Amino acid sequence: MPLRNLLVVLLLAVAVAACGFHLRGAQGAALPYKSLYIALPENAEVRIWLERYISADEGTALVDDGKSAEATFQQVSDNRQKSILSVDAQGRVREYRLQLTYAFRIVNAEGKEIVPPNELSLSRDLTYDDSNVLAKDQEERLLWRDMTSELVSQIMRRLSLIKPKDPAAKEEDDW
Repeated sequence: MPLRNLLVVLLLAVAVAACGFHLRGAQGAALPYKSLYIALPENAEVRIWLERYISADEGTALVDDGKSAEATFQQVSDNRQKSILSVDAQGRVREYRLQLTYAFRIVNAEGKEIVPPNELSLSRDLTYDDSNVLAKDQEERLLWRDMTSELVSQIMRRLSLIKPKDPAAKEEDDW
């Protein structure tokens, strides 16, 4: 019987691997750039997460200068907002909504846009309790961190799917 169980487990593992299944995680997406510069402060959370994801991609090197990079990642906007979602009968806050809106673009070494501005929006709802202020503050920080991680994951997916335009080519009219 143990040999039969082992054979069944092995057969299931082969079937799952053959269907293209893989765990979600910080796997490198094949970026269409040989070198990339991230034009963000070194301690910016988005930059730290981007560097982790890009380091997993052996096809793209991170460089320290925008002039020597094939492409430069630029932040267009980063808006984080906490708004009241609901209140109780006494007028105390019961829920908050955390909203993150982020826009970025990619330019080449000459500063010409090769990926137009892309905007991403994420939101999370947070229940609030006056008796657990410290716990709710910690939960809020974890939600912001989770949203940033998901944001960078979406940025990486977009960068791997969006075909960069050639800034030297003239734009054709659709008329």
